[in-house]
Amino acid sequence: MATVNNPDWLKDATIYQINTRQFTEQGSLNAAKEQLPRLKTLGVDIIWLMPIHPIGEQNRKGLLGSPYSIQDYFGVSPELGSFNDLKAFVDAAHAQGMYVILDWVANHTAWDNPMLREHPDWYMKDHAGNLTSTPWFDWEDIIDLDYSNTELRKYMSSAMQFWVKEAGIDGYRCDAAGLVPLQFWQDVRQELEAIKPVFMLAEWEGRDFHYQAFDATYAWSWWKAVHDIAQGKTGLGKLHEYYSWNTGYYPEQAIRLNYVSNHDANAWEATQFEAFGDALEAVIALSVVGEGIPMIYNGQEAGNQKRLKFFERDPIQWQSHSVGDLYQQLFAIKKTNSALFNGKWGAPMVQVKNDKNDHVLSFIRAKGDNKVLAMFNLSDDEQTVELQSDYAQGKYIDALNQKAITINKQQTLTLAAWQFSILIAQ
Repeated sequence: MATVNNPDWLKDATIYQINTRQFTEQGSLNAAKEQLPRLKTLGVDIIWLMPIHPIGEQNRKGLLGSPYSIQDYFGVSPELGSFNDLKAFVDAAHAQGMYVILDWVANHTAWDNPMLREHPDWYMKDHAGNLTSTPWFDWEDIIDLDYSNTELRKYMSSAMQFWVKEAGIDGYRCDAAGLVPLQFWQDVRQELEAIKPVFMLAEWEGRDFHYQAFDATYAWSWWKAVHDIAQGKTGLGKLHEYYSWNTGYYPEQAIRLNYVSNHDANAWEATQFEAFGDALEAVIALSVVGEGIPMIYNGQEAGNQKRLKFFERDPIQWQSHSVGDLYQQLFAIKKTNSALFNGKWGAPMVQVKNDKNDHVLSFIRAKGDNKVLAMFNLSDDEQTVELQSDYAQGKYIDALNQKAITINKQQTLTLAAWQFSILIAQ
């Protein structure tokens, strides 16, 4: 089983990623702070701030550089504000009943991070003895750290402890976590827990990260499966495989991050509309009511139509949008049905077999007296489907429209293309 102590506030939590540079016209922490009441109304619990540190200038990409090119682990980028601005942001989030995690880049630094001058032995070298960027990636603006050095590990741990102690943050999203030794993360988790309960999210996909280190890991395979389904490239086979592995291979307490978009996907691959098209609302719903912790990337709720620039200012154009309305409705459903809670607090997905198994996903999550039956037509054709489960029969209320519905032992239903239903047992 997983051996991390999940904070109690993770129980029914949702995550919202802020790309501070693009989040407001000002691009500052102070301006972002003014949006916290709106995010609270949306149903957000955890704010993930992209890296807040000063950005390297040497070998910088674009005009403003990548936030993942860290020049100073103990500083705040002047582009975003000051340390006091960050502290005020965290305090304001806490006052709203929300929590804040920082994006932590442990694998590499900027070329002009003073660590290189002061501790050159903390850095990786190639076969010729030269500093090296992460192999095989287009990351020339950074250089890799060498975690075989115990002094580097102590320094990095002290920096992570600093922000928890001094700024009051509640944990970290750890960039490229699998490129750093797991033992480092396990040691850091213990050191942070000595300060306060924290939430740790690994940008990596792997079972072992849940042992003594991380509460949650990325569900890259889930995103790939639903993306390929939405694009008409495949049926439900890979999605079934993901859920099978998630149930049988990962620890029972493990939480997976269900994202529809994030800073990488939006900037380099596709907007949510390009990635999922007519399947978007169904994929969003599955990200919330299926197993895992759901996440919004800023701008999704406004129906942002553009791939946000990464190295320049490109503020989001804010507006009311049906995607935001859907997220708000789904988050409310999640928070009022304990079977849909995260990790150990919620219930596993139990497959409800049907006669259109390659197109229709149907499952039950049940805990105590709370039972949720969910059905998703993940195809661009209408499907008339017969549920083949004694477990599914009963009286329900449709959580989306409040209509009563009875499911019999062998119930036949017709679902339009990409239609989904979330039924709460009565």
